[in-house]
Amino acid sequence: MTELRIYAARVAGVAAAPEALLSTSNAVQISAELKTRGIKFQRWPSKPELEPGAMQEQILEAYASLIASVQKNEGYQTVDVMRVGGDRPSGSTLRQTFLQEHQHAEDEVRFFVEGCGLFALHIKDEVLQVICEANDWIAIPAGTRHWFDMGVDPNYCVIRFFKNSGGWAASFTHDPIADHYPGLA
Repeated sequence: MTELRIYAARVAGVAAAPEALLSTSNAVQISAELKTRGIKFQRWPSKPELEPGAMQEQILEAYASLIASVQKNEGYQTVDVMRVGGDRPSGSTLRQTFLQEHQHAEDEVRFFVEGCGLFALHIKDEVLQVICEANDWIAIPAGTRHWFDMGVDPNYCVIRFFKNSGGWAASFTHDPIADHYPGLA
């Protein structure tokens, strides 16, 4: 289930597990809370004609009108489909990499076709955890400190949007903040 949890950013030297200041699965409230912090979030209609494990071409065709709208309105030039899990062994390695707080020179924009993932956004004195699932679209602005948890057994498929795919390389902050917040089971 799509969910937003908001925490106060952890204070150095405090070992206590953080308590959520807000927890909601209401998509309208999630979108509104994220919008006030510069994050875009939408729920897109499902495409029941897509079989689990659909190929990139089928996925891009099924969502063509929504993709075109985002490209036109937001300026993203290219899209691709990334699938993690199943028979692809790279999931656990990717998980360890992106569990560390980092940022990108370009927006990180994802639409979840299948599965789920947790974006943790470190914005000012808050940490916002957004559990995205199938049909969720999220746009995280360039420079936003965050980490991503794809779970202990990663299995998801996303459409990725890029203005410049080279700008998506992660720049790690070396802040251990991610170690102090709950992850995706």
